[in-house]
Amino acid sequence: MTDHPETRDAEGNRHPADLADELQQLAIEEAVARLRALPSELASEVLIELDPDKAAAITDQLSSQEITTLVEEMPHDDAADIVAELTPDRQVEVLSRLDPPESAKVSQLMHYPEDSAGGIMTDAYFALPASLTLEEALVRLRRIDDDEVEGAAYVYVVDDHGKLLGTISIRDLVFRRPSKTLHDIMIPDVRFVRVDADQEEVARLFSHYHYKALPVVEMDGRLVGIVEADHVVEIMQEEATEDILRLGGIPSGEEHPLGDVRYSVKKRLPWMMANIVFNLVAVIGVAVFEESIAAVAFLAVLMPIVSDMGGNVASQAMAVAIRGMATGQVAWNHVALVLRKELRVGLLNGAALGLQLSVITWLWRGNIYLGVIAMLALWINTMVAAFVGSFFPFLMKRLGFDPAMMSGSIVTTITDLTGFFLFLGMATLWLDKLI
Repeated sequence: MTDHPETRDAEGNRHPADLADELQQLAIEEAVARLRALPSELASEVLIELDPDKAAAITDQLSSQEITTLVEEMPHDDAADIVAELTPDRQVEVLSRLDPPESAKVSQLMHYPEDSAGGIMTDAYFALPASLTLEEALVRLRRIDDDEVEGAAYVYVVDDHGKLLGTISIRDLVFRRPSKTLHDIMIPDVRFVRVDADQEEVARLFSHYHYKALPVVEMDGRLVGIVEADHVVEIMQEEATEDILRLGGIPSGEEHPLGDVRYSVKKRLPWMMANIVFNLVAVIGVAVFEESIAAVAFLAVLMPIVSDMGGNVASQAMAVAIRGMATGQVAWNHVALVLRKELRVGLLNGAALGLQLSVITWLWRGNIYLGVIAMLALWINTMVAAFVGSFFPFLMKRLGFDPAMMSGSIVTTITDLTGFFLFLGMATLWLDKLI
């Protein structure tokens, strides 16, 4: 994507990101009209800057010829992202309108899963045969259009079959003796990722080693692209945004705060309706002890505190576990260590919180038994919450589900049900002490 360091004032010559922010707030029909009014090069950059869902909704309203015109202005990786969101028939139509070499490159990038290294790589990079001298390599590089490899930091050295052999920095290429070959001065021990590597794993490598770029190879070792650092930063932001939204009950990922109301309802409502079912399961614990609550109405005052504290403890444990998995700090083989740590935290926090609630209840109602029941229920529920809150993200990940999406409602239901049964069950056993 072309870099625009300055924000311009004229309507048709402003920064694409600013125009994208404005289009993001408009209804689809208005956004399409605004995009059509822009020069094709600027319109293509604006389309790239839009949220993927908004971009897909806009392109759905454009003709195949209009999409082709925009795609021709884009880098191949961005073009592949746009075309991949079209229906299969329109994908074929748009690709057939592109020049055959361009169409082949876009099609190849569309072949990789969007959350893999192949799906996030760019095919704009320097790759030269190992047998070239530095002088010959510089001659070849000068023939390449600057826009094709803007900001490149490395030259990648390959063999006659395109397999990655090593890397050379642009600085070394310029300042070393011209008669040497690339093979002579390359760094052979180069870290790379395969096309099927998960984008989260790629992001962890960049975070740990501070790379500027990372080569991507096919399963046979052929170099097919690179992942750039600025793209990884965007991925990490997207992953963090998705986790936050999914913990909040928005299953389909990113949603713009100024986006279309109908679109937000469509994303949020199904999961909220599912939560009603989960909540009905939890309140079964209340219905079973209806007579006890009728006999001692104050139980209804303390009951939400016990369940709510369990939910808070579980949320904290989930947040730590999900964050640890996202950053690569922990994996399935660390489950026992994580559980042991969180159980100890739950044991200590539960004891302190239970004692606090017990004293407050005793001073409020003057009944030591009610205080003891509240303390024990809160203490045990806190430990249960610490266990399920830290375990379920690992279990969901292991089963192939999104841990941020699936864990929250399940864990909340478990902690609520446990809290209700513990508190009301013990109150029923000691009912004669409470009346």
